[in-house]
Amino acid sequence: MAHVLGQNQYGKAENRIVRVQRDGTRHSIKDLNVSVALQGEFADVHLTGSNANCLPTDTTKNTVFAFAKQYGIESAEAFGILLARHFVSATERGVVHSARIRIEEYAWNRIETPASSSGTGEAGHSFVRDGGEVRTTEVVFDGERVQVISGLQDLVVMNTTDSEFWGFIKDGYTTLREAYDRILATQVTARWRYSYSGADGQDQPDWDRSYRQVRRHLLEAFAETYSYSLQQTLHAMGTRVLDNRAEVDEVRLELPNKHHFLVDLAPFGLTNDNEVYYAADRMYGLIEGTVHRDGVTPAIPVR
Repeated sequence: MAHVLGQNQYGKAENRIVRVQRDGTRHSIKDLNVSVALQGEFADVHLTGSNANCLPTDTTKNTVFAFAKQYGIESAEAFGILLARHFVSATERGVVHSARIRIEEYAWNRIETPASSSGTGEAGHSFVRDGGEVRTTEVVFDGERVQVISGLQDLVVMNTTDSEFWGFIKDGYTTLREAYDRILATQVTARWRYSYSGADGQDQPDWDRSYRQVRRHLLEAFAETYSYSLQQTLHAMGTRVLDNRAEVDEVRLELPNKHHFLVDLAPFGLTNDNEVYYAADRMYGLIEGTVHRDGVTPAIPVR
């Protein structure tokens, strides 16, 4: 029986790069984890061992670091677009058909000191890394169109009230009690697709501002929605982004339900009026869904 080489790609994964921008005594940091994946005319590399069409993964790594020096890193999205266009357009003989750049960005905040808070000085070169969410970006360029999917992961949020869950299906295996006042907590993974396609004359969005605003609307929707289910909250979060950010066409959310169960304190002669909970990290319900504009074909892949 004949065998056929199917979809394939290669590149250098998880290039950890820190770019320091030095403006006098005040510095800024971009801390990225960049992964490159290329698709194209690579059949011979697999089938015959010929590397004539193979751009070494070491070269892709070197390009990431060199571009950080040559062009700086304005934003994860802009840097990803720059790299993706380069790998498709600059490779000889049209070998590379498409390039996908995935980026995780780790945030650093300036360390505040008594001198800086009093206005007599500034900790311009001292930072503390946030231990919270990670900003993500995926850029794909196929030689004609750019697709940008930005996002965040590990954003942990909680509402201590204004959440219920009742009226669900019950069968012989149902033991869950109906809840009329519960903790709602989740660890948000969000991805959103921009309408930007890289067409001639189309300006790039202000990526950093857009990220901050999308994040703000996700958080505000979570906080302001009186929730009867995590599914309802998911829809409210996605809708809030689309209602307020015209540059975004689609939002995909993955929301694990970080269950908090009331602890039975009766054996100790104590009442528990929604005050003491057991936080369970496993197992958990996983709620996933996409909200997109009417007439727009969803394109964010399910992982």
